[in-house]
Amino acid sequence: MALLEVKDLSVRYEVRTPWFKKQRYLYAVNHVSFTLDKGETIGLVGESGCGKSTLGKALVRLENPCAGEILLNGQDLARAKGKKLREMRKHFQMIFQDPYSSLNPRLSIFASLDEVIAMHCRMPVEKRREKAAGLLEMVGLTPEALHRFPHQFSGGQRQRIGIARALAADPDFIVADEPVSALDVSVQASIVNLLQDIQQRSRTALLFIAHDLAVVEHISARILVMYLGHIVESAPAKALVSSPRHPYTEALLSAVPTTAGKLTDRIRLAGDVPSPLNPPPGCPFHERCLYATARCRVEKPPVTVNGDRSFSCWNPR
Repeated sequence: MALLEVKDLSVRYEVRTPWFKKQRYLYAVNHVSFTLDKGETIGLVGESGCGKSTLGKALVRLENPCAGEILLNGQDLARAKGKKLREMRKHFQMIFQDPYSSLNPRLSIFASLDEVIAMHCRMPVEKRREKAAGLLEMVGLTPEALHRFPHQFSGGQRQRIGIARALAADPDFIVADEPVSALDVSVQASIVNLLQDIQQRSRTALLFIAHDLAVVEHISARILVMYLGHIVESAPAKALVSSPRHPYTEALLSAVPTTAGKLTDRIRLAGDVPSPLNPPPGCPFHERCLYATARCRVEKPPVTVNGDRSFSCWNPR
């Protein structure tokens, strides 16, 4: 049985509407399904605004789904409330995108880590301090950092502290929401390698959200490609990069810089991403697709499963 099983998950937001008009909704996540096994790393890629962060937040219940299931070890996280939800929170954590705003500037590093440790681990304060020091050493910082405050650290060091905080409850899975996008390029590789090393040692499952397909390919066993709230393709990382089936995946891969410098091979998509308030009929990608046909404009393609990969396209590559 999979550690995490997401079934037909949707997240929507109410849009302010005049009282005499029908209520409108913006669907940020639209009927998403996938599984995450224990110790597995899955990458999630797509353009800004496609719903990646909303999906990640829904998985840790920082956003409430409007439909679907999130089965964690067979228990439905999507509908858990009150005491049941608090008990389940021990099993999942999140690493946030911005290391400058994710730590409370008024709390010392020990206090930030101890909030999580004290909530989920019943032990005296000295034991909690030892655990916090061990977490800092695990992410490459010294125990002396426990007595300092966030403003005394660089962005990369703060993100390491954020990773330590996510590990404090010994979770089964972690959602890493673009954990390197706010960091200098020189620091990004060290954070990605740290996450990979910790994941391999602790066997904690990881959903890694990012824009950079090259980074996602490096760290992930599988990759999910998201467009306008839908998962349009899912495949093992190497298979997806070497032979994409969906035109959107093909376009994303063409934008990844290479040493060969084949700029002429880049696929330039026409127009902008449609508004999720007014999604197009048929395939959500047809307005920008180079291979769209009349059928694509009126009929939404089903999910086609082919071995260990799946895609939603009437004209796969």
